Amino acid sequence: MTWQVIQGDCLTVMAGMDAGSVDSIVSDPPYGINFMSKKWDHGVPGVPFWVEALRVLKPGGYLLAFGGSRTYHRLACAVEDAGFEIRDQIMWVYSSGFPKSLDIGKAIDKAAGAEREVVGTRKSEGGRTSQPNTEGIDPKASIDITAPATDAAKQWDGWGSNLKPAHEPIVMARKPLSEKTVAANVLKWGTGGINIDGCRVPFAGSGDESESKDKNRHGDFGSAPPVRVAFGEDNRAGENYDPPGRFPANLIHDGSPEVLAGFPETGQPCGSIKKTTHRGGMFHIGTPGHIFTEQDGDNRSASRFFYSAKSSKSERTHKGQVENKHPTVKPLALMRYLVRLITPPGGRVLDPFAGSGSTVVAAVQEGFSGIGIELNPEYCEIARRRIDDAINPKAGEGEK
Repeated sequence: MTWQVIQGDCLTVMAGMDAGSVDSIVSDPPYGINFMSKKWDHGVPGVPFWVEALRVLKPGGYLLAFGGSRTYHRLACAVEDAGFEIRDQIMWVYSSGFPKSLDIGKAIDKAAGAEREVVGTRKSEGGRTSQPNTEGIDPKASIDITAPATDAAKQWDGWGSNLKPAHEPIVMARKPLSEKTVAANVLKWGTGGINIDGCRVPFAGSGDESESKDKNRHGDFGSAPPVRVAFGEDNRAGENYDPPGRFPANLIHDGSPEVLAGFPETGQPCGSIKKTTHRGGMFHIGTPGHIFTEQDGDNRSASRFFYSAKSSKSERTHKGQVENKHPTVKPLALMRYLVRLITPPGGRVLDPFAGSGSTVVAAVQEGFSGIGIELNPEYCEIARRRIDDAINPKAGEGEK
């Protein structure tokens, strides 16, 4: 297991790499939305970036690249135009996004030079993070509530310009096979498939496991032989149907109460569970603020069908002392899952837009080799320290 963090422009660095030298690419490139007015986010990486990424991948190697909800189409088109096959779109759903929306009523009063009366205060809607938002305001700070001053502002009071971000799409693409079949390509290059059994979603409990296996006995093509019980073709095949978890889906959520509330109740009662209530069309599991885990036993929320990637607050520190200043850190649990999904055993993972190194950290934690390329030298240093911690953890010096 080896790793590198290379400081430099990813297009130049990849041009110096051997063709077919990496097994997978997992990256969080710029979204082109001018995030926090950062120069690196002025545009979505175009075709030339993905042409080089295609070249360094082995035939059949997979690419997973995050995109913004407004600019994902440009990312997917560039990846496809570079020669990749678009295989799917994975949706990462979360509750911690901060709404950056223009208050039209306030804007009208400001343009008119009118002073608004302060009528109260409220806490920011910044979610569960203490990081400053894109306006440089602490999300946990109190904000003045003001009343419209002009007639025009009163007319447009409560109107804005953007929705709260709650999902990020991930393009899932594959370099074309060099062999005629996936099986032949896997045997020659080790690439071309995805790790289904290694990324199955754990059952929520014994009852959930029984329900899932009984309901899906005819439709899951995991480790067991093809099952055709539903069509009456081979009743014996169903006896071997014993998957270790639910089939991985193209939706991932963060396990937060806000996201779990959006999933409906489904299936039959599966054992001990807190009472499920229904409020205003949304289903709430258990008590307010409760996040279900495997330890909760069986549950009937449809959220159990999908992977739950939770992040740790300590992921923004190095040994509990050095702050990770990168503004778009992804949860390590999520990155480990994505790396594991598309990387063959002993494989080499590349991240051309490494940031603070989460992909490479995830790769080494999963037992893969990793290469990160990052233009900012400060982020490179943070990444190297995080990776070193992942390989050489020291007790009492902070969580990973």
